[in-house]
Amino acid sequence: MSIKDKITKDKLPVHVAIIMDGNGRWAKKKGNKRIFGHKNGVKAVKETVEAAGEIGIKYLTLYAFSTENWNRPKVEVDALMSLFITAVKNETDNLMKNNVRMKAIGNLKSLPASVLENLNEIIDKTQNNTGLTLILALSYSSRQEITNAVKNIAEQISSGKITNKDITEKTISDHLYTNQFPDPELLIRTSGEYRISNFLLWQISYTELYFTDTLWPDFSKEDFFNAVYNFQQRERRFGKTSEQLKK
Repeated sequence: MSIKDKITKDKLPVHVAIIMDGNGRWAKKKGNKRIFGHKNGVKAVKETVEAAGEIGIKYLTLYAFSTENWNRPKVEVDALMSLFITAVKNETDNLMKNNVRMKAIGNLKSLPASVLENLNEIIDKTQNNTGLTLILALSYSSRQEITNAVKNIAEQISSGKITNKDITEKTISDHLYTNQFPDPELLIRTSGEYRISNFLLWQISYTELYFTDTLWPDFSKEDFFNAVYNFQQRERRFGKTSEQLKK
């Protein structure tokens, strides 16, 4: 019996988020430049999207490019932006065939015009698909996201639309990039690193974390299924005791 066959369909995480890490180290191990790793990482993206769709995951968020990544060498950033365009164009037909809806979060206005144009095209083309929702986090920073939410809420208070007494956790969630999506229940990070790296800090308060030593280009469907199966073995108490959950 494969790991996929062991997964219980009625206990699936609704939303899985992934920090795709290790492209550069994967390329270095093979004596190639970092962009070689990024190119091969696209295959892992395709496998992961297919795996999520196969078992019925509703939302999949991939940390594709952080605001900190703009500080990398210009030649690598330019190559990544070009790769985004190529990957989006090449995968459009597959997304349509598999009923995948594409969305994006982050400071999207900071992206090159050509990247944003191609991204918006595929978002528009897939908007009526009803299967997996694939969310790309691009030029994304959770701290920036939360800061922007605080500013927007402060402006509403200043204009008299709300008072400070009206502010709840939902108020903050409603002002985040992810306001139309449920919070992730499972966060996967590849490459053996044990940190969150400024990703969905508010949203992962009760998320199960799964770390693997596998470098992202080597991440396969089986790796994804393993993470989901591991998630299903955990007891999610949300502050309660095991005895309370059994009642």
